[in-house]
Amino acid sequence: MCGIVGYIGERRAIDVLLRGLKRLEYRGYDSAGVAIVDGHLKIYKKKGKVDDLSKELDIPNLLGRLGIGHTRWATHGIPNDVNAHPHVSSSGEFALVHNGIIENYTALRDRLIQRGYTFESETDTEVLVRLVEDVRETTGLPLEEALQQALRHVVGTYGIALVSGEDPDLLIAARKGSPLILGVGAGEYFLGSDAAPIIEYTRDVVYLNDGEMVVIRRDGYEVRTIDNIVLNKEVHHLEWDLEHIEKGGYPHFMLKEIFEQPTAIENAMRGRVCLDKNCIRLGGLLDDFETIRNARRVIICACGTSWHAALVGEYLIEGLARIPVEVEYASEFRYRQPIMRDGDIVFVISQSGETADTLAAVREAKRQEIPVFGICNTVGSTIARETDAGVYLHAGPEIGVASTKTFTGQVIVLAMLALELGRDRTLSDDTFTAYLQELGRIPEKIRAVLESDDLIRDIAQLYRYTSNFLYLGRGYNFPVALEGALKLKEISYIHAEGYPAAEMKHGPIALIDQFMPVVFVAIKDSTYDKIVSNIEEVVARKGHVIAITDEGNGQLDNLCEHVIRVPATEEFLSPLLTVIPLQLLSYHIAVMRGCDVDQPRNLAKSVTVE
Repeated sequence: MCGIVGYIGERRAIDVLLRGLKRLEYRGYDSAGVAIVDGHLKIYKKKGKVDDLSKELDIPNLLGRLGIGHTRWATHGIPNDVNAHPHVSSSGEFALVHNGIIENYTALRDRLIQRGYTFESETDTEVLVRLVEDVRETTGLPLEEALQQALRHVVGTYGIALVSGEDPDLLIAARKGSPLILGVGAGEYFLGSDAAPIIEYTRDVVYLNDGEMVVIRRDGYEVRTIDNIVLNKEVHHLEWDLEHIEKGGYPHFMLKEIFEQPTAIENAMRGRVCLDKNCIRLGGLLDDFETIRNARRVIICACGTSWHAALVGEYLIEGLARIPVEVEYASEFRYRQPIMRDGDIVFVISQSGETADTLAAVREAKRQEIPVFGICNTVGSTIARETDAGVYLHAGPEIGVASTKTFTGQVIVLAMLALELGRDRTLSDDTFTAYLQELGRIPEKIRAVLESDDLIRDIAQLYRYTSNFLYLGRGYNFPVALEGALKLKEISYIHAEGYPAAEMKHGPIALIDQFMPVVFVAIKDSTYDKIVSNIEEVVARKGHVIAITDEGNGQLDNLCEHVIRVPATEEFLSPLLTVIPLQLLSYHIAVMRGCDVDQPRNLAKSVTVE
């Protein structure tokens, strides 16, 4: 992985490819490359950023109208110029870019070496190139049919784009497990791993499903299965536009997206939280709500930040609706042979809707004939298409690799779900009404939290060179502690750990000394007195305490070195407020350390390989 862009039309391909690769930088990568068909095949690739690649190009003289580009996140082989994509056939006839992992590449490589092929790189992708070349030389098939036949021998995942120097009227793409979409313009066509490199030119797209390929020529395209069955695919219209993937005056996408959270939550609730009718309406789940309401057990599968949102969801659904919930790492779910029975339902949570591990959890649930529902942000994504039903966040594109607005979007969707389930089970009409009204106040309360940005920046200044952090919370805010620690690790490269506050005494307290900052989420909720005791224990060992607490609570002022206040709210909604200071703290520390906030090292926005 990580990003693919392709173009065929009347524009100069290099202009489209470079702009597209810049749009795809948010996905995370370590090298970049392009292949241009311009009389013959021209290949350029470079370790580093797209800007480093651009310096190697004679852009004014690259006039070809067909090409492919790639940003690589290393899986097989270290980041260097040789391992970067595109990879080219031995004959120099065609070039290929690839996202995914070819799991049986070693066996294929050994067989191809026996047949006389040599390899320059350490990648599994070059093995795929040689395999297509071998099929083509052995059978004499057209390139698209040779690719089809080669892919039948491949075990693993792929999103592929391919061009030939001998055919300036042909662009081929195929997918299995790694997303690809086709952009349909006026006499021109685009390929992208997502909509980002396409949206500047067209909002009409075709989503490729697993096992499908598209053969594109200047006068049209044809979608087929790998087994050569021609398909009639629907063209979808994207609802968001270019301004959504621009920084809008902010220095980084991450900061923009932190400050977009009030609006993102309003969008998530629009048409769903009906204050005038005193109800919640999750339209995507309406036809299946009886199944959800009668569930014996809810299993939630997710990864990373989405897993932290799922933990909040466990507290929400169990606390408000009294339905048992289990939260699973999607990456482990199918491998431990999960036991699911009639009456169970599965929810999966993914920002991109393309997370490989989470998609595998969907397919495991469906294999066991268990209803599976999705919560994701990306319209038309694979998870959105493969689940039985679901809810979109409507948070808009999230470009920063470290998720912020999608975390709060996921939590607000889970809160709406839990409230609607609780209304039928445990909540009185008056309680439901009070909770619903408070839900409607959350966006303004987040805006109030964001006004603490200057205070949080000052705190960050003091701790920017710290080597370790500890984050502690209880109840609904234990997952917030985990999320705060993850954000700091992701973008500032500071080691940080999150724990339930009571677990501090069971090991982590050994780490606390005058060099250890400890962040406490200390809201005046049902566990507040216990949290204060934990703070006392840290202070007694000379730890530095940063506390997140309610407006009007002065009890911690003389106990903690730093206090950040958020508006009071219902306990079950507090994670939506308490996470904001932790996002800002991580952001400012990372900026002060000179880290690449939007594209942290080694990370990819959408993890589409296992």
